Amino acid sequence: MLLEVPVFDFQSALIAQQAGAHRIELCASMADGGITPSHGMILKAKELLTIPFFVMIRPRGGNFTYSDEEISIMLNDIEFCRKHGIEGIVTGVLTTKGTIDIPVCKALIEAASDMQLTFHRAFDRSADPFEAMEEIIECGFHRILTSGQKETAPEGVKLISELNIQADGRIIIMPGSGVNEMNLQELHRQCYCSEYHSSAKIKIPNSYARPLPSDEPARWTVDQGKIQQMLEVLRGANSF
Repeated sequence: MLLEVPVFDFQSALIAQQAGAHRIELCASMADGGITPSHGMILKAKELLTIPFFVMIRPRGGNFTYSDEEISIMLNDIEFCRKHGIEGIVTGVLTTKGTIDIPVCKALIEAASDMQLTFHRAFDRSADPFEAMEEIIECGFHRILTSGQKETAPEGVKLISELNIQADGRIIIMPGSGVNEMNLQELHRQCYCSEYHSSAKIKIPNSYARPLPSDEPARWTVDQGKIQQMLEVLRGANSF
């Protein structure tokens, strides 16, 4: 069983690694659900992380249908990651009809060469999840991150389980969104996936010498204890 932790700043990446996470999804902008981090952050992660990490390739928040210029940005970011030996990328593109944009996805995959490939939660906006999964497999992705087209993976566990059965080992179905130390055991009991995705997030207060009324009172980071509890659940997965 593998636990992937998404992080939105470098300090969180270090905490997740220290806690024992198996893999990190490196992103920026939690408010947007994750976009491509800076090249500086990617290089620092390559320098100091000893566990695998995948880089989010998403040029902006919002929908998952992109202009030619945005696709060019994505290709350039993938080339940067490939050049610097990054293990994998996390990406995904839809058409306006909610199907997988196969030509664009194949172009991104070609640019990624032999990197690992995760299709992110754009999948949860697809019109037909079973057809979308087959298209994603056709493209050549290695895994799908999904909440089962619900707000959280525990809510979408029925679809996640059905997808995992239909996948039949051809692609990894990785539940994510709302996965935590309290529900992971039951989630795994119902869908029996091999990889899970959890932000393990916790708020910490902000501190300013001269605060302004518009300042956020807290920011998010990852909780080492939450990660360790989930790892303990996964270690005992064969017993339930």
